[in-house]
This record gives sequence, C-alpha cells and structure tokens, in this order.
Amino acid sequence: MSIEFAYPLAAEITRNVDAALTEDVGPGDLTASLVPGARQVRATVISREAGVLCGTAWFDECVRRLDPNAHITWQAGDGERIAADQLLCTIDGNGRALLTAERSALNFLQLLSAVASKVRIYADAISGTRAQVVDTRKTLPGLRIAQKYAVRAGGGGNHRLALWDAILIKENHIHAAGGIAQAYAAAEQVAGQAADRCKFIQVEVENLDELNQALAAGARMILLDNFTPDLMREAVAVNAGRAILEASGNVSLETIRAIAETGVDRISVGALTKDVKALDLSMRFVA
Repeated sequence: MSIEFAYPLAAEITRNVDAALTEDVGPGDLTASLVPGARQVRATVISREAGVLCGTAWFDECVRRLDPNAHITWQAGDGERIAADQLLCTIDGNGRALLTAERSALNFLQLLSAVASKVRIYADAISGTRAQVVDTRKTLPGLRIAQKYAVRAGGGGNHRLALWDAILIKENHIHAAGGIAQAYAAAEQVAGQAADRCKFIQVEVENLDELNQALAAGARMILLDNFTPDLMREAVAVNAGRAILEASGNVSLETIRAIAETGVDRISVGALTKDVKALDLSMRFVA
C-alpha cells in the first residue's frame, strides 16, 4: 500500500543503514567466514505474532549492501496487517552476505513494525471519532524519521519532525517572552523568516484562560496540556472551530477513546515511538 510521508526517505535509509552496518559489522563478520564464500541460499522471514508490517526498504538496503545481487520477494508491504506465522518475504542470495546482514535488517523491520503495530491499535481505538493519533519528538536517537514513517504506516499522523520545521510555544517560551500574546507575535516573525520550512505555529495551554489568550493572539493550532476530558469538552466549545485542538499528556490506550470523544482534532502520544517492544520476526535458511 502507498504511504504518504512528507520527508524524503532515500537518503535517510542510507544514513540509517550505514550506521547500523558500521556498528554491527565493523571491519568484518568473523562468524560468517565459516560459510563458503560462493554458497547461494534461500531464506525466509516469518512473523511470529500479528501486527502491522513496516521497514521493508531498510531491510532491503541492509541485504543489498552486502549482496547487491540478492533477490527479495515480499508477500506483504509496509502498512499491511500481518498474522502470526505468516511468510513475509523470501530472499535468494549469497549465504555469507545474508548471515552478515540478518541482524541489522531484522532490527529495522522489527522496530518499525512494532511502532506501526502500536499506532494501529491506538488508531483503531478512536475509529469513528474526528480525532487523529499523532506522534511526538520522543523517538530513538538517530531513528526519528524512520519511526515517524512507521507512525504513518500504522495509520497515525506526524507532529513536527524536529525543531527546525515548526514552532511549538510551551510554558517556558511564554514565560521568557512575557506572555502568550508576546510569544505568539514573536513566533509569527520567526515563521515568516523561515517560511520555506516552518509548517505551523502551535501554542501549548494549561487552562481555559490561556486558551482564550491563545485564540485572541491568533493561534490556529493549540495544544491542550493535561486537560481533563470535561475541560477538553469546554475547550472544544470555547474554540468553536477556530483552531486545531490537540490533546496531550497522560494518554493511554485506556483513556484515548474518552479523549477522542470530547471533540478534539488530534491526540499526541509519546509512547507510540518511545515505549515499543520489537515485533517477533524470524529469518531462517530453507535451501
């Protein structure tokens, strides 16, 4: 399936795989040298649990970096639900190269599939409401773009990618600027100077008074920080469609449906990319 993602992936995949193989292989795989160098093999990757597949391009790059002639046939694609014991792909290639690539390739596939799978669970939990689950900057160092791609594969949305592509005015910014109105006015100037990369300005508020201040300042994206569901409903009424409202703070799978039903537009969940358990996948030589 086609996954819409705003950031170009090719260079990022190369960078990620460079780092992974440098870390794992270094000057050479000692154990793989036990296998005759010319031996050709067939391997399969199998899912051991249900989830959502993601990371096939990273997997492919790891394998083909070691064996440019390897032939990989996928039976499922990024964003597709997979079942336990499902055949995901078949690889025909050099045995020594596949052994060297195996761990790095599976690390990417297991991590990104885990993120996509978790996002799918959260997205399904709020199905039928107007809300969308979105990620945060709470990502694994060096793998943010990959993880945010996985969020899209799981059916979620992306918040800002990093500090360089949007402005989020938080409590300390407001305090240092002298108030919400002052902070927002300064943000508009900064956004105008960086119009080629600044996608939005968002203001974080902690109560209804601050919400009114943000709306009066002209804010069109507002983050409701640790609001109760009752306060969220009041905020939605006060907002009356003027700004995109995002709920954040203490969101869990148990609470997200009630939050979505308040009428907010987005719900950000740091756990989507921060607290992940690798999906159980396995590679085996079969011929």
